[in-house]
Amino acid sequence: MFEIFQQTIFGKFIRFGIVGFSGLIVDFGFTWLTKEKLKIQKYVANAIGFTLAATSNYYLNRVWTFRSDNPEIAVEFSQFLLISIIGLAINTLILWLIVTRLKFNFYLSKVFAIMVVMLWNFFMNLYYTFA
Repeated sequence: MFEIFQQTIFGKFIRFGIVGFSGLIVDFGFTWLTKEKLKIQKYVANAIGFTLAATSNYYLNRVWTFRSDNPEIAVEFSQFLLISIIGLAINTLILWLIVTRLKFNFYLSKVFAIMVVMLWNFFMNLYYTFA
């Protein structure tokens, strides 16, 4: 039963979510560090946190979530990064809209943006990067 769970899309989504949670810690940690302590502009700080999280997520998703054995690591990483960059654009747009137009808290808005981008990233990586 455990083996079937690991091979299903639902099982991959759960693992993707766990990896994503580790990325959330990286993302929020570096966003907070660069925004609050290094006084970098908030959208640049957001991009730094998002990029570092995407890099760590690639590795963890390659070896654990999707168990890729593709020898073309540079191509695969490029595909993952392209999806992540599009995700970053979606993330930043959502963040900007919610913070500037709706006047919500930056970090609460970031949580919502991350949830939307998680769905984008999972399905694009499932059917494109690690297909």
